[in-house]
Amino acid sequence: MVIREARVEDITQIQIVRNAVTENALSDPNLVTDEDCKIFITARGKGWVCEINGEIIGFSIVDLKDNNIWALFLHPAYEKKGIGRQLHDIMLDWYFNQTRNTVWLGTSPKTRAASFYRNAGWTEVGMHGKNELKFEMTYDNWLNLRPKTK
Repeated sequence: MVIREARVEDITQIQIVRNAVTENALSDPNLVTDEDCKIFITARGKGWVCEINGEIIGFSIVDLKDNNIWALFLHPAYEKKGIGRQLHDIMLDWYFNQTRNTVWLGTSPKTRAASFYRNAGWTEVGMHGKNELKFEMTYDNWLNLRPKTK
């Protein structure tokens, strides 16, 4: 297993993972284009992928422009193995090395994702968009929560 920075040539496999999820699935897969992915990993922020045997099985993308977690998804076959948490932690470490602005995300209520973010220390601050929960993480909270390196 390798976690590395996402590259433009990863977008096809990123889209496969994004469209394989069973929770927080897109109502229309065309809503998130390859060009959107490219902009978010090259101009607006940065992304990371997890590869196993050359296949991308998960990814995370953070947006510095809107201080937002744009995506964190795993292929369903690889859930509950700690991979999502590793992608999460690398992403937040990078984000808070760039800025001390609070970062936010939205996710559907009553999902494993909502539980994941609560367990990772995110603060639920209300609702966002079309009935999504809004979570925030501050710089100071991340410093206190982040796994300590050895």
